Amino acid sequence: MTPALTLRKESRGFSTRAIHVGSEPDPATNAVIAPISLSTTFKQDAVGVHKGYEYSRSGNPNRDSLETLLASLEAGGAEAVAFSSGSATTATVILSLGSDAHVVSVNDVYGGTFRYMRRVATENQGLSTTFVDLEKASEQAIYDAIQDNTKLIWIESPTNPTLRLIDIRKVVAIARSHPSNPLVLVDNTFLSPYWSSPLLQGADIVVHSLTKYINGHSDVIMGAAILPAHHAALTSKLRFLQNAIGAIPSPHDAWLAQRGAKTLQLRMRAHGTNALAVASFLERSEYVKEVIYPGLESHPLHQLAVDSLSPHARKFVDSLPGDAASRGGIPFGGMVSFRIRGDDGAAERFLTRTKLFTLAESLGGVESLAELPEKMTHGSIPPAERKLLGIGPDLIRLSVGVEDAEDLIEDLRQALEYAVDIADIAVPVKATAPAHIDALATALASN
Repeated sequence: MTPALTLRKESRGFSTRAIHVGSEPDPATNAVIAPISLSTTFKQDAVGVHKGYEYSRSGNPNRDSLETLLASLEAGGAEAVAFSSGSATTATVILSLGSDAHVVSVNDVYGGTFRYMRRVATENQGLSTTFVDLEKASEQAIYDAIQDNTKLIWIESPTNPTLRLIDIRKVVAIARSHPSNPLVLVDNTFLSPYWSSPLLQGADIVVHSLTKYINGHSDVIMGAAILPAHHAALTSKLRFLQNAIGAIPSPHDAWLAQRGAKTLQLRMRAHGTNALAVASFLERSEYVKEVIYPGLESHPLHQLAVDSLSPHARKFVDSLPGDAASRGGIPFGGMVSFRIRGDDGAAERFLTRTKLFTLAESLGGVESLAELPEKMTHGSIPPAERKLLGIGPDLIRLSVGVEDAEDLIEDLRQALEYAVDIADIAVPVKATAPAHIDALATALASN
């Protein structure tokens, strides 16, 4: 794709790009939806003379189409590399650092990423990792964590599962000021390319578990790395490693992920408005100790959430009825975490009582999910470190789907009432919401 064409397509709206980029009609049949190219090998007209494809591990039409789309959706991206999973993406990026490298990582990182850094890469390539609270650490503390051999700073924002919010621009500035000048990577899975554009904030690499929001239907396992034009050499290195390792997605999965991405804007708006409605309800519930959702106006880093919105998300938020105060905040992705009151068994009682929130790992599908990070997604993190991160028996993570908001809220209400005996605990008086939650949800969803 020529730079001029890329620029022209990026000047179009997000949903227009999601539907059209990489989805040109099939040249052989003019089919509007491209076929799935299952062939593992491709005919050559002469030795070394072919139409761009030789063997599907090295390149496939469906994978190429998906990568073209991903590079367009992640604002600031020039190339994307699609992998067989988010974990394969993580492994390949870290492998590209070479031996005896050092990484600075946010401390509240996805359990699988923690496991790969702390166990696999440490044991097999001599990687050392310093885990830092990038939300609360001072600029000097972050600077001091960078060593002579630091090759990468790994950010998740919001983090999983406590939704810490990282100032990406600040971390990038610190990295650039250090003699080591490490790359800055942002795992943008939780917000997706719709709500956040880390490359526009100075990041060098953005990674996604495509399994989650980009595919959006809980039927594909895939990952991707997206890089800007000035990192063409690093992109080539990642492609070389991917081909050598074989960490490729199937053509069918690439086709499904591209199909799912076509509705990303529609889904992310619905996830976000539902999550704000759910978070507002939980914030007022007498059965809840704490709600963590940066979109809430009451969140201490709410302004950072506003400032970090992508250009297209900001345009959407600005079009919503009323102001942030009357709405209780802004939509900011579909993930909500909260701490339930009651004894240590309250969370598990809650999770087995919900009807619409399915007890399951993962996130980002159209259906709502709920889980207990302490025993599920973050069980691989040692107990002492989980405790320091605030991942305890009372922390519940919700992936808020696109069902009707009032139904989700009613499901949460009945599960909370079942799980917590309110007579046994002292509860502070909760503030009254500025508007009834159902009215809020209706106003947001109708926009």
